[in-house]
Amino acid sequence: MTPLSKLFHKFCAEIIIILASLIIELIILIQKLKSSPRAISTQEYLKFIEKKNPTICYTKGLLKAEQGGAAECRVCLCELEEGEKVRKLQCRHVFHRDCLDKWLQQYWATCPLCRKQVVPEDVVFKHRQHQNQTEGGFDRNHDDNLPYFLSAFRRGNTLHRYF
Repeated sequence: MTPLSKLFHKFCAEIIIILASLIIELIILIQKLKSSPRAISTQEYLKFIEKKNPTICYTKGLLKAEQGGAAECRVCLCELEEGEKVRKLQCRHVFHRDCLDKWLQQYWATCPLCRKQVVPEDVVFKHRQHQNQTEGGFDRNHDDNLPYFLSAFRRGNTLHRYF
């Protein structure tokens, strides 16, 4: 066999390996897209919160039976004023609507005081997924391994450098 023929066979073998790895990655991507739940936008997330914990207007009598004095929003630590928009959670804690909504978007969807779940975990997951997509990133739990996988097909098998 001539040196040119050997080089051609080696080149063909590398092309086949590259194409096989691309097909595998394409299959993984398609499966990921099929199995991943639909991400929900921040607007949809806030609508869900509103549905489960509707906004009400604060009145002095709202908390008098439960607390003996002036009530305050435990997120911003400001006193609740008559007529302000608040949310009363199932755990009976009351917060300014905007303060609670911001809390529920930035942190896990729990009451800021007692940490009781306010929004189901699957809804929180879908919202986090949307946030990750809009920030320009992908699901880092799975995509970080791609360079390690593809490096196995490089000349000299450099996979050992990463471990």
